[in-house]
Amino acid sequence: MLKNLLADLPTSLSEELMEDLVCADGVRIERIVSTGQCSAPDDWYDQDENEWVLLLAGAARLEIEWEGGQRRMVDLQSGDHCYLPAHRRHRVEWTNSEEVTVWLAVWWMPAGR
Repeated sequence: MLKNLLADLPTSLSEELMEDLVCADGVRIERIVSTGQCSAPDDWYDQDENEWVLLLAGAARLEIEWEGGQRRMVDLQSGDHCYLPAHRRHRVEWTNSEEVTVWLAVWWMPAGR
């Protein structure tokens, strides 16, 4: 079935919209739509899976915790992508509230798990 990841986008959401596109053979691909949502100040993702995320539309800022506990803000624009290995703590600091932000996220388990 043919679908367009940028079609039928909501313009206002009370929370992010997360839609699984593919779940097979240990890989999960998801479309995430944001309209200004962000993580709570002390809410960090610390997941067991590796994650690769591509910003298809809009703009966002991630806060990522690197080795040694250093934190860095990373601004993303359309076309930017980021790899987050398992247990790399991160959070969504900001998404653009004036335009829809669309993410494509791919998750998979690290080798040996």
